[in-house]
Amino acid sequence: MTEMLEKAGRAYNGEHDLPLRGYARILTVYGATVAAAIAVAALTGRRPPIRVGPMDLLLMAGCTHKLSRRLAKDPVTSPIRAPFTRFEGHSGPSEIDEEPRGTMGELLACPFCLAQWTATGYAIGLVFAPRLTRLAGATMTAVAASDWLQLAYCKLMRSAS
Repeated sequence: MTEMLEKAGRAYNGEHDLPLRGYARILTVYGATVAAAIAVAALTGRRPPIRVGPMDLLLMAGCTHKLSRRLAKDPVTSPIRAPFTRFEGHSGPSEIDEEPRGTMGELLACPFCLAQWTATGYAIGLVFAPRLTRLAGATMTAVAASDWLQLAYCKLMRSAS
């Protein structure tokens, strides 16, 4: 089986060097996390919401955006990424750019990649602790809105001078 997977990987990669094994490990961990959450929910009698309303969706989107950027780009969270990335420089207001080292580095330095995990965590939170999850979502959404207001303010100040 391993030989067949390695052959398929070589055929897929061609001349490129994609870390398919690392990606497979990340997918396995993600799938196991979701499966474990489903199992624990079933064992404890927790049920997902009947529907996700517009306000929950807005909170989830805002929280996912801000938390995934905070984890992937914020200088304060760089100690989490440091074992898996290399500092490259500053990339924007209060954000840094890092070069990933390995597949875990790719995941941790990519806000688009982390968004899937963040949104999944939020969804799991809605099943196990909806009030706390909504509070955290509202907090991160407020921070994201504040960031946009800060950037708009800076732009207005530059255009006024």
